[in-house]
This record gives sequence, C-alpha cells and structure tokens, in this order.
Amino acid sequence: MHRLVDLRSDTVTVPTPEMRHAMSNAEVGDDVYGEDPTVNRLQERAAELLGKEAALFVPSGTMGNEIAIKVHTRPGDEVLLDEDCHIVKWELGAAAFISQVQLHTLPNQRGIVPVEEYAKRIHPGDDHVPPTRLICLENTHNAAGGVVLPLEYVREVCDLAHAHGVAVHLDGARLFNAAVALGVAARELAAGADSVMFCLSKGLACPVGSILCGSRAFIEEARRVRKILGGAMRQVGILAAAGLVALDTMINRLAEDHARARRLAEAIAHLPGFSVDLETVQTNMVYVHTEQPARRVVQQLETLGVLCLDVFPHTIRLVTHKDVDDRDVTYAIEAFTKVAA
Repeated sequence: MHRLVDLRSDTVTVPTPEMRHAMSNAEVGDDVYGEDPTVNRLQERAAELLGKEAALFVPSGTMGNEIAIKVHTRPGDEVLLDEDCHIVKWELGAAAFISQVQLHTLPNQRGIVPVEEYAKRIHPGDDHVPPTRLICLENTHNAAGGVVLPLEYVREVCDLAHAHGVAVHLDGARLFNAAVALGVAARELAAGADSVMFCLSKGLACPVGSILCGSRAFIEEARRVRKILGGAMRQVGILAAAGLVALDTMINRLAEDHARARRLAEAIAHLPGFSVDLETVQTNMVYVHTEQPARRVVQQLETLGVLCLDVFPHTIRLVTHKDVDDRDVTYAIEAFTKVAA
C-alpha cells in the first residue's frame, strides 16, 4: 500500500479533535427562530473579526456569494467581475438563474482587473444599458493560483465603486489565507467591501459552512434569501461549534500550509516536464503546468498515492492543508520525481 497524500483541495480536511469535542457538547436551539446560541456566538465572532455589523452562517461559500448578489441587485442589473473568478467559472451560472443579472466579465492579470478598466465599465443605466449595481472581487484568487489581491488595490476598487453608488462583494473563501500571507488582520482586507463571504470548510478545516458578513440591514435581507434558497437550518449549533474552534485555533497555522506549498512548488519547478510560476505561489495553492496531458499525470500520481486535480488540459492544481504534513510533502515530491523520470 502506498501512502495517500490528498492534495486535491483544502476542502478534504477533517475536523480536529477539539472541534469534534465542541460539536458533541454544543448548546443548540432552533436557528430559524434565531434561538441557537452557538450559531449566534459564531456570527457575532465572525462579524467582529471582519469589522462588520452582522453575519450569517450559511451551508456553503457558493450560497453565500449568491445570496450577496441577490441582495445587492435587482433583475436586469449588471455585475462587474473578472472572467476567471469563482462566481463565473464554478457556480453553475447561479447568478443568472437566481438573481437574473447580467455578468459583465473583464480580462484580468492574476485576478486583478485594472481599476481604470472598472471605471470605464461602470454605467448608471439608461434605456439601452443595464445599470451597474455590484463589483465582485475574489481574495485569494483560486484560478490565478491562490494569489493575494494587494490591500491598496482592494481599497481603490471599493473607493471607485462607492463613488459611483456601486456595492462591492468580496468572495473571501480563503480570506484568512490572504490575511496571513500579507501579515494583516482580515478586517483590513474586508474593510471597504459592503459584504464579504469566507469559508470555514477549507483551510480552517470545519466540516461544513461559510459566513456572510455585512451591515445589519444587509444580513436581515440575506437571512430571508437564505430561507428562499433552502439554506435555513435548525439545531445547526452542532456545526457552528466547529467554526468557533476554527476561528480561535486554525487561522495562524495557515502559514504552515503556505510554507509547504512553497516547498512543493520549488521542488516541482526543477523537474523535467513540469513548470511552475513561482510568483503565483503566495498561499496554499500550486498550479503546475505539464508537458503531458494533465489528466495522464494525475492518473500516474494517483497510482503512487498522490491525489490532485487536472484543472486545465495541461495544468494540475495542488492544495496544501492541515492534513498534509512535511513528510507528505516529501512523499509528493518523490512521486512527481518518479513521474518526471
């Protein structure tokens, strides 16, 4: 039997013993009535961490993003966002299906659309053109390799949007990875955004759930939309308990994932048949470009006990997380070396 190293995603993490203990002892109530004390504590803690007035526990990051779009817009409105972001690529056209909005996608460089390009595209709306109501940013940016959006860039986009009466939603699925990489508090990265979503079930290692933050009025409407989408839950404090543990214990350790991703990237970059843009390896993701078809490489690695994803025809993605240790990284490098031979 080979050792199994799962680098497909940080969503494969399992709860820590402390999380399991907290879950088994969680104080619960009916969250639909706002009576689950553990959920309420989690929402209050999340809002505080991100510097927002209120927060809402939702089943998934995708639901959090789509609730935000629905609350910020009306049918027929326009949303500006980069063409490679998660909302465009991996949410099944949900914005069109749920909110009936037009997504105006823009070219980007490593997740960054120039501020002046946004300025050109913002439109108040008239008899021929839909009004721009929302700009969506993603930080860290998955398809760009887990890169971090610079703090000043996020501020400039938010300032521009607000000057034109446009809201900003931040898809911060891995926002704490960005904060740790930059050495700043997450609330600084979220400061200008009108709403922000972050995932508990990725690098923070919870079994289920994401958090949507914003003003009290925004969250009040978001709660209504969550109900419409079937996302209202009952004694969900059992899950929220893991989130409280994660926010207290799992954020700072993300730096370990970043260091392991860097080590993995630097080793693979020197192997024949593979290349890595090391400038994009800023957090816990490594995008590896392959001379062979990526699917073939993934299959070869799987026979050696290393799991990863082929995200493009000649690109595979590796993601480090709390269940990948230094020995696992060594094993993965050895497996890539065998495939390259």
